[in-house]
Amino acid sequence: MDTEAQHTERDPRADPDQGSARGSRSARFTTLTRRLDGPWRKAGALFALCVVFLLLLSHFVMQPFLIPSGSMEPTLQVGDRVLVDKLAYRFGDSPRRGDVVVFDGRGSFVREAPEGNPVGRAVRSMGAALGLSEPAETDYVKRVIGVGGDHVVCCDRHGRIEVNGTAVDEPYLHPGDSPSQVPFDIVVPEGTLWMLGDHRSRSSDSRDHLGDPGGGMVPVDRVIGRAEVIGWPFARWTSVKNSDAFAAVRDPGGGHG
Repeated sequence: MDTEAQHTERDPRADPDQGSARGSRSARFTTLTRRLDGPWRKAGALFALCVVFLLLLSHFVMQPFLIPSGSMEPTLQVGDRVLVDKLAYRFGDSPRRGDVVVFDGRGSFVREAPEGNPVGRAVRSMGAALGLSEPAETDYVKRVIGVGGDHVVCCDRHGRIEVNGTAVDEPYLHPGDSPSQVPFDIVVPEGTLWMLGDHRSRSSDSRDHLGDPGGGMVPVDRVIGRAEVIGWPFARWTSVKNSDAFAAVRDPGGGHG
């Protein structure tokens, strides 16, 4: 007795279930097409796609940041929108002395705080991601002065900051500012950064947290990215160059950084 089931082909057109499913999909596609019909609806759909693209771009690659204070003058002015490269330190590279970086100051410059209302947080985050509103109050933009292992002292007899025994002339400082009115003598722990603003007399930076837990050091993993370009206003369109002021500074091991 033959116990093998016999395979028979059926005409899909004769299958009411398949026909119904295909008809349902066709109906949904037709409905979607009708909803997008018309210039205003198409424009709205295109705008939504652009917003999604910009959000993805700002989250993973390049994010605009609105500068809310004068702590980095004259390099960055109040109201500047700076494009920050979020991939700059994602492939083995690390922040270098002289880099202008944006970082999350929680745990170093500010205490960890409750997240707050999730809806309001999401709206603020979206606005900041598109460069339309100020960044979170815990985000800062400063210049890297010392990296892990550096011995940073202020100041020598000429009023200059010394890094690993080398005096640094800082051409980016705000006119009339001294390198620091606050004396310090610190060694930067590995995996952290010592940050200062270019407008030293108006900048709240690592110096203001010398007595706090962590001593004002910013963990490298809190760095969001490196400031690359001033994108707005157009009159100030320019790159944010890494300063060569630290070119002569040697690493603690003896090599140049």
